[in-house]
Amino acid sequence: MPVIELPDAKPEKEKPKGLKALWNLLGPGLITGASDDDPSGIATYSQAGAQYGLTTLWTALITFPLMAAVQEMCARIGVVTAQGLTGILRKNYPKPILWLMVLFSFPAIILNIGADIAGMGAVANLIFPNVHPIIFSVVFTALLLVAIIALPYSKFAAVLKWLCAILLVYLVVPFLVKTDWVSVARHTFIPAIQFNKDYVSVLVAILGTTISPYLFFWQATMEVETVKHDKRIVVNKRYIEDVGFDVDMGMLFSNIVMYFIILTTGTVLFNAGIHQIDTVEQAAKALEPIAGAGAYYLFAIGIIGTGFLAIPVLSGSLSYIISETFGWEEGLDKRLHEAPAFYAVIILSLLVGLGINYVGISPIQALIWSAILYGVTSPVIIAIVLHISNNKKVMGKFTNGGWSNLFGGLALLLMTAAAGFMIYFTFAG
Repeated sequence: MPVIELPDAKPEKEKPKGLKALWNLLGPGLITGASDDDPSGIATYSQAGAQYGLTTLWTALITFPLMAAVQEMCARIGVVTAQGLTGILRKNYPKPILWLMVLFSFPAIILNIGADIAGMGAVANLIFPNVHPIIFSVVFTALLLVAIIALPYSKFAAVLKWLCAILLVYLVVPFLVKTDWVSVARHTFIPAIQFNKDYVSVLVAILGTTISPYLFFWQATMEVETVKHDKRIVVNKRYIEDVGFDVDMGMLFSNIVMYFIILTTGTVLFNAGIHQIDTVEQAAKALEPIAGAGAYYLFAIGIIGTGFLAIPVLSGSLSYIISETFGWEEGLDKRLHEAPAFYAVIILSLLVGLGINYVGISPIQALIWSAILYGVTSPVIIAIVLHISNNKKVMGKFTNGGWSNLFGGLALLLMTAAAGFMIYFTFAG
């Protein structure tokens, strides 16, 4: 049932002002946005820049309002209903719809976890070439499991929040090299679309890694966790507006980083004749203008940092999906003995993801393919989110406004069209 709106409570003490107030407003939205630029995202955007130069810069302008609209819907659903997306489907919709969402979400998330773990191991091997990447992947998996299980949610969220700063390194490089800013402006505002399989595949990967289904689940459940933890929160129009601001800032941060990764690689790698990224070494070269011989170190820090940020989000999203499907006790705020099945899913997902390291797929290709898989599955999940957020039985008076439906509908159409073109070019040659 929807939460009944209550009068605004008067604060007991003076609220913080300025930058501190802004920082306090940022929470699940910022973490969600930053985790979107995970190793899979970095690999996808790097490949787009290396292969097509600056011609995909325009996608950052398109994805921001669409991504923000879908994530705001998910956040509002979590705040108003105090349930995750899967829990709402289980209680209010036919079982086939629930299983359809689980079916479309599970494979992509598992592949994404495995690809991120492999990517972290590969970049660590750049720094310590005598140690096999698999060993690093095992160590990182163990550290992640300990952190997810042992740290209370409040401390865990605070750590994730500060890890976001690692992604800012990409904003500096274009100002240190010779950059054709006229060309940058042209490709930013004038789309240059090529109707062939390779370009459409890159486009689907960009859309898939930017508007990713696992972020929908995470956003909703983290809003639920936030409300549960802070008993002072009053769910009313003002609070929902604050949540929307947090989401917008998180998605803006994500898209700015995405834009500058494409700009960096489109300037450095494309101009250096590197048009196909097959190894992490090639991707790391994009940071040479800022780090010189230390580019590998800077790239490794970025990939490992974003991996530690994104993998808990990925595994947590999957665990919430499965736990809500079967009605298990759930929550990152709970101890292992309080929600054993919930944490068992997290443990199993990381171990299965780690096992992907042994199937012989290169980390870069696995990262890009996980993004493409998201691009194909996203339309189904977006359609479900749109229906839930317009369902008055679920959302009460907090259903979508006109702008939410407009941009949410555009996101659905764009993702469907891109996936459709990719499938067409794949089978039609």
